[in-house]
Amino acid sequence: MEEKKKVIFSGIKPSGDLTLGNYLGAIKNWVTLQESYDSYFCVVDLHAITVRQNPAELRKRTLEILSIYMASGLDPEKNTLFIQSHVPAHCEASWLLNCYTYMGELSRMTQYKDKSQKYGEGISAGLFDYPVLMAADILLYQADLVPVGRDQMQHLELARDIAERFNNAYSPTFVVPEGYVNPNAEKIMDLQDPTVKMSKSDDAGNGYILIMDPPEVIRKKISRAVTDSIGVVNYSDEQPGVKNLINILSAITGKKREQIVKEFEGRGYAEFKSEVAEAIVQELSPIQNKVNELMKNKDYLESIYKRGAERANYVATKTLRKMQKKIGFIPMAK
Repeated sequence: MEEKKKVIFSGIKPSGDLTLGNYLGAIKNWVTLQESYDSYFCVVDLHAITVRQNPAELRKRTLEILSIYMASGLDPEKNTLFIQSHVPAHCEASWLLNCYTYMGELSRMTQYKDKSQKYGEGISAGLFDYPVLMAADILLYQADLVPVGRDQMQHLELARDIAERFNNAYSPTFVVPEGYVNPNAEKIMDLQDPTVKMSKSDDAGNGYILIMDPPEVIRKKISRAVTDSIGVVNYSDEQPGVKNLINILSAITGKKREQIVKEFEGRGYAEFKSEVAEAIVQELSPIQNKVNELMKNKDYLESIYKRGAERANYVATKTLRKMQKKIGFIPMAK
């Protein structure tokens, strides 16, 4: 008998354009994992609205992220690819789990504390509460593993606590998920400030590379990337800018960092940056072409997210019904 595959769940918010950090830190890793796991990858559009979104832009980015998933190599025949809001069980389960979550737990979430300091009284209840929706996302699919960045581990710990609390209150209902941090993945840092993670917070736009950036833009941004006055390509904490570029080159090519350092012995930063830029262009160009192709074919995209939602709905609703029954709700008459 064939052994049952472990389940993986993950997703990305369509609240902005995706960066090279999103691709190397998450999507490229998912492509490797898809052969070994029963995988659910969704576009988490419900999470995006914790901050006000332009409706037309939100729709466009949702389809673009779905296209990026497939263009990067996620096979819709092997994975369940879907849009979060197409599965009502996420919202229903989130409310149920709210009643098993404590205000103190949510107020200790680092991201909430950071954002409440930034926005003050203007922070939405959704920003406070979204870790419970994240827990519902994961627990509905009985996920064994959740690929997460280290900055999301706190939210995963909360999901584990909620699962155990519910299981203890009733009987085993949820798989208690484990975090999966790619042991080979390094954080991709900002090109202008390599002490912080690459994100779109840099207004000038030189600190990050977008997955859909044209080749000439990628080359320009890498040529402007911060290095140092040492002038030697070395993998060292004393050279964070160079270290970050080595990590990028290593993640794309699969070469070990020591090998990259050896290859650039006696060669200057200009030559090094040029090779990093070309590696990124070579990696992203085919993805960009495929995304542009998919975005023109709305009927095909619709067929993918429709089929994904059907499969996701079936699995998620099964878990939701189990939760409702254990809590004591009367099942809806058929």
